Amino acid sequence: MEVIVALVSYLVGSIPTGFIIGKLAGIDVRTAGSGNIGATNVARVMGKGRGLLTLLADIAKGFVPVFAAQQMAFSDTAIAVIAAATFLGHLYPIFLKFRGGKGVATAFGALLALAPQVTLILLAVFICAALPSRIVSLGSLGAALAAPILFWFFSYPMPLVALTVFLAAMIVIRHRANIKRLLNGAEPRFGARTSSR
Repeated sequence: MEVIVALVSYLVGSIPTGFIIGKLAGIDVRTAGSGNIGATNVARVMGKGRGLLTLLADIAKGFVPVFAAQQMAFSDTAIAVIAAATFLGHLYPIFLKFRGGKGVATAFGALLALAPQVTLILLAVFICAALPSRIVSLGSLGAALAAPILFWFFSYPMPLVALTVFLAAMIVIRHRANIKRLLNGAEPRFGARTSSR
């Protein structure tokens, strides 16, 4: 049963919500703005309303499979695998030839189901980093790196701590270009239109 749920979770994660929302508006977000299918680029290209819709949908992709696994009383290890599966579905969606987003919102949704209080702290970390700078990637990286520390500090089971290490590592890897731009002082600020990738 756990394997089936993990496979379904991957397919749920693979639903390219930002791409779909863009297509409904006649725009392929992969060829506009930063080229990413995530909420930040959707907001940049099509406005904050569609960006918010993408954000909520991507969070739901992470939350729903993990919450369902919890209701089925799966083990911590199985739940961690299911969370990783839906996250990887967003990063490598089968419906877009395995070219997806950066996974921050989907990871947030999964962690929200696992640890609501800790996830609110991570949200605060994100806001404290992103709001003054208006650099979303800075907030995303800060929250991702804080997640394993907080899960370990609050003594969550080791499979879940390992999950946060995996999520953080993948988010950092997916933000390689952003990190390079941050170091060069060239990372776009939210609200500014850009064509850089």
